[in-house]
Amino acid sequence: MIGKNFVKLITIVLIIHWGCSNKVSSEKFDSDSELEDVDFDSREENQPLAEVEEIGDLEQSLIEAGLVDVAKVIEGVFVDLKYSTTDNFFGIDVYGDLERCYLQPVVAEMLHKAHAHLQSKYSELTFLIYDGVRPLSVQQILWDNLQKPDSIKPLYVADPKIGGLHNYAVAVDLTLADKNTGLPLDLGTEYDYFGYPAYPDREDQMLREGKITKDHIANRKILREAMAAGGFTGIGSEWWHFNAFSRKAAAEKFDLIK
Repeated sequence: MIGKNFVKLITIVLIIHWGCSNKVSSEKFDSDSELEDVDFDSREENQPLAEVEEIGDLEQSLIEAGLVDVAKVIEGVFVDLKYSTTDNFFGIDVYGDLERCYLQPVVAEMLHKAHAHLQSKYSELTFLIYDGVRPLSVQQILWDNLQKPDSIKPLYVADPKIGGLHNYAVAVDLTLADKNTGLPLDLGTEYDYFGYPAYPDREDQMLREGKITKDHIANRKILREAMAAGGFTGIGSEWWHFNAFSRKAAAEKFDLIK
């Protein structure tokens, strides 16, 4: 027969074993509970790789030419490149996947100053940019697709053999927009409208003839005042077009963007 002392010994061993096992299980449970509180997704090694933004050949060439993305210089502006759509005078998309407005760095800073002036007087407004740099390769496409005699084509688009201020990246086309919605204000005509109602030089006449209103002229004056504060000058035939430099100064300071 097994002695009573032996039975007691076995019983003690079993009790100790059970206690240790229970402690280990309890510790494991507590450890697992703590692990559940750890956000493993926040660990650097588990972070998803940032999506690499694809840049098209045209945009890459603008970057390599030293131009800057205006939206990265000026906070709160809107960009709707009309020549990256068919909503333009020519009815063709010539920019393809380019959707950002690029300008010479100094011109972008001038536009930043103009925007600051606008915001200081009309905090509810911002700029909506329609066009900036226009490479000569694109200018050639527009020239070739314009169904007009060569003698009058310069009235609509600069001759690519000579180049215009858009080709130097020192001209910008833009309007005023609601800062919250991005919707453009009514300045009397659509962008790229070729006719007297779009001419700043003809505003008094167009007002008398009922082609535009006093509100249209008032909005245009707000835009012109802001752009002038940045050092830009307008032209007589397009309320949306502003130049940072003369053609002579542009040619001395910059290369044509090809």
